[in-house]
Amino acid sequence: MRFLIVRTEIRSVGDADIAAAWAGGGRLRDETRAPEPRRQVVHAENRDAALLLARALSAVGAVRAGRHRVKVLPIEEPTPGRPYRWDGG
Repeated sequence: MRFLIVRTEIRSVGDADIAAAWAGGGRLRDETRAPEPRRQVVHAENRDAALLLARALSAVGAVRAGRHRVKVLPIEEPTPGRPYRWDGG
């Protein structure tokens, strides 16, 4: 399975937005409608390589300071009828 490793900016959220999401029971962020701006994108052919790259990107100062985040996303669907498992089995 192939993976996409993405470093994104974290959008700041105002107190009014937090209160509205809390009161309405909605989401504060919806990545499907408004994804965070991407700063860096890397592809990996397997899970171990993806995690190694994610660890390397996590060492960037902006990630360590909390201004960016690193996401690891599978980009191919598993075989039909078999759920995806992280343990390789």
